[in-house]
Amino acid sequence: MDFLTLFLIYLCFVLAVTALLCLCSGRKESFLTRSVNRASQVLSLVIPAQLQRVTHRALHRLFHTRSCLFVVLHIALQAAVFGEYTWEVFVYCWELQFHVLLLLLPYLLLAGNMGCFLLCSRANPGIVTKSNAASLVKVYAYDGVLFQRGLVCPTCTVEKPARSKHCSVCRTCVHRFDHHCVWVNNCIGASNTGMFLLYLLSLTATAGAVAAVTAAFLIQVLLLSNIMHGTYLDAQGQEHAVEIPFLVQHLFLTFPRIVFMLGFVILLTLVLGGYFSFSLYLALTNQTTNEWCKSRRFGGPPHLPSQPHDRPLIYRNIYSKGIWRNLKEIFNPPTVLERKKK
Repeated sequence: MDFLTLFLIYLCFVLAVTALLCLCSGRKESFLTRSVNRASQVLSLVIPAQLQRVTHRALHRLFHTRSCLFVVLHIALQAAVFGEYTWEVFVYCWELQFHVLLLLLPYLLLAGNMGCFLLCSRANPGIVTKSNAASLVKVYAYDGVLFQRGLVCPTCTVEKPARSKHCSVCRTCVHRFDHHCVWVNNCIGASNTGMFLLYLLSLTATAGAVAAVTAAFLIQVLLLSNIMHGTYLDAQGQEHAVEIPFLVQHLFLTFPRIVFMLGFVILLTLVLGGYFSFSLYLALTNQTTNEWCKSRRFGGPPHLPSQPHDRPLIYRNIYSKGIWRNLKEIFNPPTVLERKKK
């Protein structure tokens, strides 16, 4: 009971923090941002200045420069999960005569995920250069709100096509910029958004498959031990019917690493599934993460010269062409020639 309570509290806390980050990520001067800033101000009075500088440099190195640290962490987590799955779950399930395809499914999904990972991390996301900037400008129209015609990137010194953005991590402008993903150590743009969706889908499916096989194994163990239909004695010697908290505690004491791994992959499946659903929604509506965030915190940028000052600008997604064509565009980005034919 104690283990189950602590695990449920931990799970609720992680999900609540994730939901709070999702709700507040697109709001300018949100409650979360103000709270973090105030906490930083308070901590700056207590933490030594030298430690603050070291921490700031470390965070800048992690999140504002290209680094393989998250890639290594990504591979290490997968190796740990599949090491535990192979060493214990696979062996036990093989002895219990589980179907071989069911046992091999996580490995097949892992192979597909690693393929998508390599393609997504090594692909050119759609870097805007001086040689292709003039042609990329003609691919998407400027909406006049999020993207203005004639703006020049001060770093790359090229005209910024609509839906592009300069990535401070990669130090390049990316066409149809979505975001910079530290887990694949690359930008997500026009040329690899489709592969990134497949990467998220395969990663979610891999975690879900490991969780399903592991849960099936633990349930089979309980069924074979007949503990699900029995009773147990408490510390006072009183007899009680077996309940779910007791079953979970019994499994944790018998297979602690397997139960911990199961809790981790279930949580990972929920988080990845939510993120994949959000990314799929953006793809079906022909939006990028960058555009979604900008549109949510859009509070009145400078007015266009041709627009009266008493009429506020209203953002409208002009790039959506319907679900099927939007999804097709993700996997087959439009070119200048295709745009002229339309």
